[in-house]
Amino acid sequence: MKSEKPRVAIQGIRASFHEEAAFKYFGEDIETIECNSFKQTFEALQNKEADYVVMAIENSIAGSILPNYTLMMSYGFPVVGEVYIPIQLHLLALPGVKFEDVKYVTSHPIAIRQCVDFFDEYPHLQMVESSDTAACAKRIREEQLTDTVAIANTLAANLYGLEVLERRIESNKRNFTRFLIITNHENNIKGTPNKASLCFEVSNKVGSLAKVLNIFAEQNLNMSKIQSMPVLGKPTEYNFYVDVEWRESRQYDNAIKQILKYTHNFNILGEYEKFEEQPSIDQFKKPEKRTYIKIKKLVKE
Repeated sequence: MKSEKPRVAIQGIRASFHEEAAFKYFGEDIETIECNSFKQTFEALQNKEADYVVMAIENSIAGSILPNYTLMMSYGFPVVGEVYIPIQLHLLALPGVKFEDVKYVTSHPIAIRQCVDFFDEYPHLQMVESSDTAACAKRIREEQLTDTVAIANTLAANLYGLEVLERRIESNKRNFTRFLIITNHENNIKGTPNKASLCFEVSNKVGSLAKVLNIFAEQNLNMSKIQSMPVLGKPTEYNFYVDVEWRESRQYDNAIKQILKYTHNFNILGEYEKFEEQPSIDQFKKPEKRTYIKIKKLVKE
């Protein structure tokens, strides 16, 4: 019997940034399917254990997550949406732990790198890398670690009962991650799309790619992203992953008809509505400098 709640597969565990993205897209009334890898999320979708996959595809600092493009091509499930979330990183500890007693900081290696400016002031702290930000918060709670803090989000603090010792310790306050919403073909009910993710190859000749890009321009399509990846076994050939946006569907339809003449292995990875939410200016404000005082209650955003 199919669950009434959408079953959403994520890489990582509950309270990770992937679940935060799922909540932002679907609302909080979902069933989260925890997976150890991005490939496992696609396997869950293929095996009917999940209805959707929420998958990070690019970060404004780290760039594109290239293996995830390969997964999309390998499994062939359509993209039906996208969502962006700001990456806000906080220092989390067990209730009662004081900052001066902390010896270890644990988190995902990318999260640690994004907070290097903060930790430059505390060279005595030892960094411990892990596979997931939320898993670090969960481990502190389960093992009652009083000498360790985690770098994670507010969702993890609330779920695992940790206190926020310091907010917004990330170096770059304008860091966002883009997530794609992927489903099986049965759930692919299209509304009024105005964005598409495409993949194609072009001939290895002068001007081949330019012909395709000129068609987008002539049809007044905005190309918001282009990413190239080598074709396996063909060292001089590339797949091009392109995102395009349009105002009138006929412009998009005309462009697709024309570029088919100049491409091969052409695939439409998904047609969906562009994410329109504008970030609040408050997300970019640098928090005031504070001394480390134990917070009595959970801080909720």
